[in-house]
Amino acid sequence: MPSLPLFPESPSPLSAKALVVHERLCAVYGCPIPFFRAQDPLSELVSALLSHRTRNASTGAAFRQLRARFPTWEEVRDAPCERVQETIAAVTWPEQKAPRIQQVLRRITEFRSGDLSLDFLGELPVREARDWLEHLPGVGPKTSAATLLFSRLRMSALPVDSHHHRVAVRLGLIPETTPVGPAHRLLEAQLPPDWDAQRIYDNHEALMLHGQRCCFFREPACQRCAVLDLCPTGQARLTALEGSNSVERY
Repeated sequence: MPSLPLFPESPSPLSAKALVVHERLCAVYGCPIPFFRAQDPLSELVSALLSHRTRNASTGAAFRQLRARFPTWEEVRDAPCERVQETIAAVTWPEQKAPRIQQVLRRITEFRSGDLSLDFLGELPVREARDWLEHLPGVGPKTSAATLLFSRLRMSALPVDSHHHRVAVRLGLIPETTPVGPAHRLLEAQLPPDWDAQRIYDNHEALMLHGQRCCFFREPACQRCAVLDLCPTGQARLTALEGSNSVERY
């Protein structure tokens, strides 16, 4: 019996919807969107670990301080934890992130027989590379995807941040009860498996930007949303607002 294709010629309704959303939001936010950096995957992993619950500016400042004080990741790994914590003081919870980063660096060294590098991940299939990273302490789906996609490896792994997740929930692409972690596999499965890193990056960036600039956490700007006709949440919200205004006028 012939095997079934990985992505059928007639995609599921959710996949078809996800593609329409992608196309419309890409038109709004100007895809292809340039990658914002191209550092090595180990540096990208450390940056991702620093970024948890931290603003981008503070993450960037802490990362630059870390590289200025410790020119190599081996020096970060072997330094007194207090010095690392002091160096990354700009981030949220430096007292937790400093020992965690050192633990991750030690674990990579151990797994790689002394080689403190993640360049080898580029030789693995995306799923294997993500699984390898997610065996490290504190590394979940978002961090593994960011490490592979944002670094110079440019591997097709889809990160899902809080903005991306909110937009996907409101559009009905994933159930409202789906946490951010499990949402990665669901949303990634809706995209064609042959998409390259640029298209995956565009998808993430377009949904994230939409969450930042239109689909706000509070008071989303549904009236100017490019995908309102596909959004049950936005349609219900506008209907409720119109009903409320009608009652007030009456």
